Amino acid sequence: MHFYIINMKISNLLIQWYLSNKRNLPWRKTLDPYKIWLSEIILQQTRVDQGTAYYHKFTENFPTVFDLANATEEEVLKLWQGLGYYSRARNLHFSAKYIVNNLNGEFPSTYSEIIKLKGVGDYTASAIASICFNEATAVVDGNVYRVLARYFGISTAINSTKGIKEFKNIAQELIVAEQPGTFNQAIMEYGARVCKPQNPICDTCELNNSCVAFGKNEIQNLPFKEKKIKIKKRYFNYIVFKMPNKITVIEKRISGIWQNMYQFPLIETSKEIDIEELLSNKKFDELFQQKKINVKLFNNDLIVHKLSHQHIYTKFWVVEVDNCELDTIKWSEIGKYPVPKLVDNFLSEYKFN
Repeated sequence: MHFYIINMKISNLLIQWYLSNKRNLPWRKTLDPYKIWLSEIILQQTRVDQGTAYYHKFTENFPTVFDLANATEEEVLKLWQGLGYYSRARNLHFSAKYIVNNLNGEFPSTYSEIIKLKGVGDYTASAIASICFNEATAVVDGNVYRVLARYFGISTAINSTKGIKEFKNIAQELIVAEQPGTFNQAIMEYGARVCKPQNPICDTCELNNSCVAFGKNEIQNLPFKEKKIKIKKRYFNYIVFKMPNKITVIEKRISGIWQNMYQFPLIETSKEIDIEELLSNKKFDELFQQKKINVKLFNNDLIVHKLSHQHIYTKFWVVEVDNCELDTIKWSEIGKYPVPKLVDNFLSEYKFN
């Protein structure tokens, strides 16, 4: 009973703080599960300030799940361009079509049904179920891990099987059954704005009197995360065709990162290559087949594009050639297609004269 009373005190403090300090975010003005789902998918791996602009773009272009389902994947990816982690957009589109075609456009209303949607995990299902349908299921995201690890002084790795279960159970014990959506948003907001990763505001924190990490000066050591990710290095060589009448070539990526997005013909190598190695590359030879060409390197320094599990080292090779056997496109039309941020940055810098 004593532990229950302490938990309720913590929960009520967080809710009171939230109601007085919550940010004015657009998805907090609705209980429409479609829009809450949209916001949660966008905010996975994305900062709120960046995600807000995309939320507005999507709700304006696809105001209902029917609009999203009726869009082409290309349209969805183009609107998502620049957000990264493009599987989120593909899963979003897939699930929208599932809701429309299999559920008659009715968004599932329970955690157990919501989590069946492609691209939806425990956190997203809990958020939608609690906010839209008042189901008392706790959210656990990076912010929640941080608040709980520090307050209770928990050193279990948050990315371990044991840790994931332990933190979920604690969050579930803290949730306020009468207003689960408000509590979930409160603890996430608190982690984002008070119990921050760096420079948390401990001096005026509502919980500092009983925070274990604060009392033991362990704030910077919690939460603990096991280092598991090994960064893979990849070397991309994009071949930018430059033909008369401002004609070039782009291709659709059929698998891997950036699947179904567009790019210039790509030659991936095991290490950085120079122009001699490029010219002797079998795939490069197949592209041009002894045609008269002029090759120039756009960027003398490698462009490094960092993703969570891989770093991509890129060179853009501009090849002047009179014609080719590949499908061509006007340079002015590339902007209509969804492209990775890496390619988009090149397009904004390169002048096709």
